[in-house]
Amino acid sequence: MELGEQLEGIAARAAGHGDGDEGVAAVIPAESSTGRVYLCAYGRGDDETTWLLLDADGEPVVERAAVRDAASLIALVELAEDSAGGGGLDELRSRLVGLRLTENPPGLDDAIAAVDELERTVGAPPRVASTEHLERVGAAVRKLEEALGSGPGSPFAAAMKSGAGAVQEFTADVEANYKRQLS
Repeated sequence: MELGEQLEGIAARAAGHGDGDEGVAAVIPAESSTGRVYLCAYGRGDDETTWLLLDADGEPVVERAAVRDAASLIALVELAEDSAGGGGLDELRSRLVGLRLTENPPGLDDAIAAVDELERTVGAPPRVASTEHLERVGAAVRKLEEALGSGPGSPFAAAMKSGAGAVQEFTADVEANYKRQLS
């Protein structure tokens, strides 16, 4: 079954767990330590978001560690994708192509190829958040940084480090606004 079909099925199952006029706002797939899970966001107008993690069979997950694991993995993957290449791969590619036209320094083709590879690695939604995907994005970013000659330290690693608080906040929000009692 294709990912899109899986998400449609899980969204239908998730709708049955909504309260009143609360609707499913998003279904985010992840491959966590417990297997394939789906973090479902529920919303009602401008009210706060509530969350529910469903397993591969569409059943609610109530183990706090599993919910925390999935939420932090999803947030880390989102942070990595948003931080990859400075957060604007199209803009970076345009600047590199412009540089090719004006100066054409050595290694520029390698940098453009690395941008293309990173873009392919990040991919288009929907995609499954996983540690493997996170590692592939990190490796593609490192290749780009090396091609650009970023010098000591990694801007990507710095962005990931500075985003750790946001990952913790997201995970805490999921736990605090979870639709079931966590054990």
